[in-house]
Amino acid sequence: MTSVFTKIINRELPGRFVYEDDEVVAFLTIEPMTAGHTLVVPRAEVDNWQDVEPAVFNKVMAVSQRIGKAVCAAFGAERSGLIIAGLEVPHLHVHVFPARNLSDFGFANVDRNPSPASLDEAQAKIKAALAELG
Repeated sequence: MTSVFTKIINRELPGRFVYEDDEVVAFLTIEPMTAGHTLVVPRAEVDNWQDVEPAVFNKVMAVSQRIGKAVCAAFGAERSGLIIAGLEVPHLHVHVFPARNLSDFGFANVDRNPSPASLDEAQAKIKAALAELG
């Protein structure tokens, strides 16, 4: 069965993309832990991160690192958080988000109803930061 992320990647469901290439995409989550919370997802539908091809995993992590730098720049954070939880959707995804303290790493604290305007603003900020980083 096709994952919700594959449907977003294929534009069957809406997504606020900040990055994409032939192997990996990055889009904002609809339930952010902090403003700018982005998911980095391989196009290949692989459930468990331990099962992904090493080259694809390396690409996912390289993009995650780039997104991490961008969210720090976009939101004035010194650090970005990175989590591979793998429990919500059976499709590898890396959570990357601006982090200021350990409480930012809590899925229990997500914003379950962010405004579309706040998500649009976060998308624009991250895209601008990525462009600035080159």
